[in-house]
Amino acid sequence: MLDSHQHFWKIARGDYGWMGPHVAPLLRDFLPDDLRPLMAKAGITRTIVVQAAETEAETDFLLDLAANTDFIAGVVGWLDMDDAAFPERLAHYRKNPYFVGLRPMLQGLEDDAYILRPRVLKHLGLVAEAGLAFDILTFTRHLPHVAKALAATPGLRAVVDHISKPEIAAGNLDPWRERIAEIAAFPNVSCKVSGMVTEASPDGWTLEQLRPYVDHVAKVFGPERLMFGSDWPVATLAASYGEVNDAARTLLEAHFGIEDMAKIFETNAATFYRVDGEATAT
Repeated sequence: MLDSHQHFWKIARGDYGWMGPHVAPLLRDFLPDDLRPLMAKAGITRTIVVQAAETEAETDFLLDLAANTDFIAGVVGWLDMDDAAFPERLAHYRKNPYFVGLRPMLQGLEDDAYILRPRVLKHLGLVAEAGLAFDILTFTRHLPHVAKALAATPGLRAVVDHISKPEIAAGNLDPWRERIAEIAAFPNVSCKVSGMVTEASPDGWTLEQLRPYVDHVAKVFGPERLMFGSDWPVATLAASYGEVNDAARTLLEAHFGIEDMAKIFETNAATFYRVDGEATAT
């Protein structure tokens, strides 16, 4: 199986601006040897590691890990999409075979419509031309802006992270339900079944809390455009690696058979990130 979304970090690197006392259990290093036994127990053999800091140093850090870790299939990095030098930086990183995608952290930016800034939109077109994957990290309020950006960038291969973080704790399906369906109408957009447990009640989550959200993305994206992601170690604020895997499997099995589940838990992510072969790092 392929985990389409996990993170690594070394606290001493010092560029994780989102960290603080509110996520105290995460304020330590999380590295490949921490994840390896958890993957083995869950039957997962490869991962896509996704940036957790808004710096090129983060991208370099993850690419170095990928080159030295046998199970990392690819890296979704970060580049400044509103920088005039973006085309040159993109060309530089494209030379690295582990650089499979790009993610601006839209959810934390002051400008909800950042993705529609003229220079950002122009550079999004370069991402599409390069054939790279684009990860969409958003809350529900960002989705109308994302829809406009997708309409302006035909051919972009994009994936919504964490089903766009609906208000699971409050039990609110709307307006997320309609807005995520609008995003699903773009045929080149996929969705990660990930990041849900940390959006549920701080007092604990249940499968029944998560079920209506999974039911909806199962309906609007279908088995060809869903992929499993653990969001480890962020998810450990609410659940173990195995519990996240088991929850996704239980909820998705209500909709899909063995062949489709194989797509969601491996093939779709491998195809989307173009990592169809085995990871070859040593």
